[in-house]
Amino acid sequence: MKLDLFQVDSFTEEIFKGNPACVVPLTSWLSNDILLNIAKENAVAETAFFVSNPDGIHLRWFTAEIEMDLCGHATLATAHVLKTVLGHPGKDVIFTTASGELLVSVQDGLYTLDLPSRKPIVSELPETIKKALNVQPTIVLKSRDYILVYDSEKAIKDLQIDRQIFDQINLDPGGVVVTAKGEAYDFVSRYFTPQSTILEDPVTGSSHCSLIPYWSEQLMKKEMHAMQLSERTGMLYCTDKGDRVLIAGYAKTYSVGALWTE
Repeated sequence: MKLDLFQVDSFTEEIFKGNPACVVPLTSWLSNDILLNIAKENAVAETAFFVSNPDGIHLRWFTAEIEMDLCGHATLATAHVLKTVLGHPGKDVIFTTASGELLVSVQDGLYTLDLPSRKPIVSELPETIKKALNVQPTIVLKSRDYILVYDSEKAIKDLQIDRQIFDQINLDPGGVVVTAKGEAYDFVSRYFTPQSTILEDPVTGSSHCSLIPYWSEQLMKKEMHAMQLSERTGMLYCTDKGDRVLIAGYAKTYSVGALWTE
């Protein structure tokens, strides 16, 4: 079976930056084993698959290891493919997903994702994660992910993970976010996933479902500009809407091609 394949760099205006995601349109769902194998072969953090039918656009996300419950950058990438390549009408794209109905609006090339807020609560840090960090956080929070707050942007840049220790913990499907108040941006972050093929995710939209309500309260701001400090970097325009968050960014198409499943 031949399938179209698109690779998009999300949360960036430049090729080779942001977070790469693959997007594969389907006419009907393939088995989970095939979807996982395609994601593994693509060798990016996430591959998005979607099926369009009279009920709407059904969207799912896979890493090389598991199906995810929410992925921001691959949702943005899918909306970008639908709008710029596949001719989706109107300015909005609505997806049906495991995390409910997700709206992506598009204006002047800026994609705004309307996602559920996941406000983190104070938590204890598992000993395994603590031992894997070269510097300890000042605050530990938890939602889907562990949110570790540090006192400076430099601490986020300098943070190192001992992967041999880190991979002993299973946070399926979550990860560990490290964050601090930014210098040129309102806040900065990095994201790590234990037992994952790709340890550090370049730009993580879903983690901002927790970062936005936290930093909105700390900074007393509803609109914020965030930077993810991975090697590729990524910019996110954030809005706290109470039980929802808006996460906006740009995207660039990197490649258009095809794949065969047999």
